[in-house]
Amino acid sequence: MTCFTYGQDKKYVTVKKSYEVMGGDFDITVISVDEELGYIYIQEALAEVQRIEKLISSWDAESETSLINKNAGIKPVPVSWELFKLIERSIQISEITNGAFDITFTPLNDLWKLDGSMESMPTTANVKARQARIGYRNIVLNSKDQTVFLRKKGMRISFGGIGKGFAADKAKALLVSKDVKAGIMNLDGDITSWGTKVTGDKWLIGVVNPDLKGGIASWIPILESSVATTSSDGNFIMSGNKKYTHILNPKTGFPATGINSVSVFAKSAELSDALATSIFVMGLDAGLALINQLGDTEVIIVDSANKMYKSNGILLN
Repeated sequence: MTCFTYGQDKKYVTVKKSYEVMGGDFDITVISVDEELGYIYIQEALAEVQRIEKLISSWDAESETSLINKNAGIKPVPVSWELFKLIERSIQISEITNGAFDITFTPLNDLWKLDGSMESMPTTANVKARQARIGYRNIVLNSKDQTVFLRKKGMRISFGGIGKGFAADKAKALLVSKDVKAGIMNLDGDITSWGTKVTGDKWLIGVVNPDLKGGIASWIPILESSVATTSSDGNFIMSGNKKYTHILNPKTGFPATGINSVSVFAKSAELSDALATSIFVMGLDAGLALINQLGDTEVIIVDSANKMYKSNGILLN
């Protein structure tokens, strides 16, 4: 815990805590008037993340997401406005990325066991069969009745490419509404911040230099903004001499190739999360072109040859 004067006359402290939630690590730091209150704020943020996890979980049989999936091809399902709007925004991301982002990709996960247990590649026929149940255009939203309907039986949605960013944004919004002056959260790689450190310095994000095997190449200050990273580290399958990552391309049914990592900087963690996944699938040229057209959004891409590329607004020290 660090204590400094923050603002004009109050003493503020830095309070930190780490948890496991949503299948990953949740590291949170808040600036508070005292340590006890800081831990209360952190517990409230954790509870909010857990609430969102229950809402969007496709593993919880009673979640709204699971009810949508169970009724695919059968009937529309009434949902909360919160989930309805998340799905609506997900479809918008699908449209601007030309289908590189698609929350209906889930049936492919059953085919690609990218956890080291696969002994052979799926056949093209099997992939095509799964693809028949994929397509964001088959999500029907009815805003009047507040329902979601998946047109095809066997369709499923999941929020692996956007859910953690959404949860981080919601937890941040909760703390901001309680007048928490500043903080930073890292939800399994989805980072969002507000305010500054007690010293008045900006929060910093380290940019890894691919040539230094994990060494930091530069530090980027973030103020009232977010960053999310999608990388090929972790689960994959080797076939011949080719590495297939765990990031699946909904349009081909096969894992995306050509990129090692994508870090997107944007105002919201949700948008950062979704665009990082999208650009990993889209590839270098299309990804850079998209980001350079969007306002208040930047990207750093490392390709499969470990060469770093950045959008026009990124200035590295």
